[in-house]
Amino acid sequence: MSLVLDPAAQDLLFREARTANSFTDEPVGDEQLQAIYDLVKYGPTAFNQCPLRVTLVRSPEARERLVGHLAEGNRAKTAAAPLVAILSADNEFHEELPQLMPHAPQLKDAFFSERPVREGTAALNAALQAAYFIIGVRAAGLAAGPMTGLDFEGVRKEFLDDDHTPLMVVNIGRPGPDAAFPRSPRLAYEQVVTTV
Repeated sequence: MSLVLDPAAQDLLFREARTANSFTDEPVGDEQLQAIYDLVKYGPTAFNQCPLRVTLVRSPEARERLVGHLAEGNRAKTAAAPLVAILSADNEFHEELPQLMPHAPQLKDAFFSERPVREGTAALNAALQAAYFIIGVRAAGLAAGPMTGLDFEGVRKEFLDDDHTPLMVVNIGRPGPDAAFPRSPRLAYEQVVTTV
């Protein structure tokens, strides 16, 4: 059985897409980010909680502050990327649930009154949304360079607050000519899928 999605789109989103390590100097505009968000916001999350938050790092001063919190191997490529986004989980996402689940506003207090419960589900669902975000960047014809080599607490203190937990930093732009390493192997279907 073949997939419904056009093979060229499959290539764009998956087979030919790579984690980019270098980019051209072509800027990434707010309109592009708006289009990406307007596509990926439809990805499912538990209780439609939508806990992902995106902090765009545009100013040179903010970029310099961010680079200081990254692992050594991530600094130069982040300093040179056209756009950098900090993806985080909003641990107070439940405040938006009456808007996001208007048919069940009681869920806010019934399931998410305790902070540890919110932190766990926010982390899981925001990570899911982060994956949608990366696919959305690819759908816009751009490349993403997601990174978790960073001082998470330093990034939180520098750019966020106690209610937001950083998940990753993503460099965004048009890939440069030497943007990606050769494709690494993937596990085969038989190694991953079990039928019971």
